[in-house]
Amino acid sequence: MTLKDLAREMGVSTATISNAFNRPDQLSPALRERILDEAKRLGYRGPDAKARSLRTGRSRIIAVLLAESLTYSLNDAVSSEFLSGVAEVLDAQGHTLLLLSARQAQSPIPGSASMADGFIVYGLIPTSELLDSLPVQASLVAVDFNVTGYPSVHIDNEPACYAIAQYALKARRPRRPAIVNLRLTAEPCNGYITPDHALLPADRTITRARLMGFDRALAEHGFETERVPKWNVEENTFDVCAPVIESILDLPDEERPDLLLCMSDRLALTALTLAEQRGIRVPEDLRLTGFDGIAEGQYRAPRLTTVCQESHTKGRLAARMILGLDEPHAKMLHTELLVGDTCP
Repeated sequence: MTLKDLAREMGVSTATISNAFNRPDQLSPALRERILDEAKRLGYRGPDAKARSLRTGRSRIIAVLLAESLTYSLNDAVSSEFLSGVAEVLDAQGHTLLLLSARQAQSPIPGSASMADGFIVYGLIPTSELLDSLPVQASLVAVDFNVTGYPSVHIDNEPACYAIAQYALKARRPRRPAIVNLRLTAEPCNGYITPDHALLPADRTITRARLMGFDRALAEHGFETERVPKWNVEENTFDVCAPVIESILDLPDEERPDLLLCMSDRLALTALTLAEQRGIRVPEDLRLTGFDGIAEGQYRAPRLTTVCQESHTKGRLAARMILGLDEPHAKMLHTELLVGDTCP
């Protein structure tokens, strides 16, 4: 059973059959359902992807190259929202989503990805070898960093962190502010950052831009930024960040920070949970701020003071650019300060 056989059997054009499988937005739901039902009955499984790719030069596959493992990316609230936005656009346009992890996909990329029409690279600076291994005909959109000559989608990390730090410092001047960073050091460090630790440059990680925002606000309020304690966390999960947060909260009362500026909501929520377990009152004894605006931080009590980024919108924009639905360009998305109960 071929596409032409099915079209002849149903009395419709081959283009209509093709649209049912590849461009569902071009048909009414009733017609598409009738075609798919009849195809199933007759044993037709749809156009052959490899043959179509060879014939048209297009596979209708879009690959997303993730900085983290697939398990982490699907469980993390921010990256899963981003992927949901990408998938929403691809579903509507009849494209397939292929997920790749940069932690497993070294150079060159796996053969399964070589058919992809385009690549959305999310949350990492790929090596030149990895970029060079991408198919020459494939398009690329970078998210949260820049690749020369390609469109990108960003959020305003530095201004957003400046704004939330300014708010926290104006609302009530802290005696001992501190910063909990996320993957900021050049070498792995899950703990206190010392002067011996080299920091990644701003063009390598968005968290360096966030630190610049925090430091700018702290300096304007009279704090010597190099003397403000800073800790680094290697992975944005409870299990990895809990030991770091515990070491902070277990400091003697006269050394424990009274304001923690955290680079993610997961860091701030971990600090909130561990503070509650220790009888440290939030916000009376410890004020907390986060970054991301994930639902968990807004549904629990006390509600998290944070910066909200539209991760779903970020995914939609990247997908629309990679498909040519929007003009490819550098897009900056603005964030929103959400004042909650952890830092009133």
